[in-house]
Amino acid sequence: MARLNVYIDDDVKQKAEIACDALGLTMTEAINLYLVKLGNEMRIPFEVSVDPFYSPENQRVLERSIQQLNAGKGTVHDLIDKNY
Repeated sequence: MARLNVYIDDDVKQKAEIACDALGLTMTEAINLYLVKLGNEMRIPFEVSVDPFYSPENQRVLERSIQQLNAGKGTVHDLIDKNY
């Protein structure tokens, strides 16, 4: 049996512990499941992708919107319900 030490963000650990508890797993069991699948399939066993929210283009749009709001020139976004 090998020992593995990793450092993770406290918030990530807390959320993972909650998920493991809901699944009836220990953190060790969940990590072992992940590593077994990684080793057997020779791939990360879930999709890894970049969230388009963080794209440079979207960040520029958000920055411009923030500047407009700070200048008192903001507009209502189409996704906001205008009836309340």
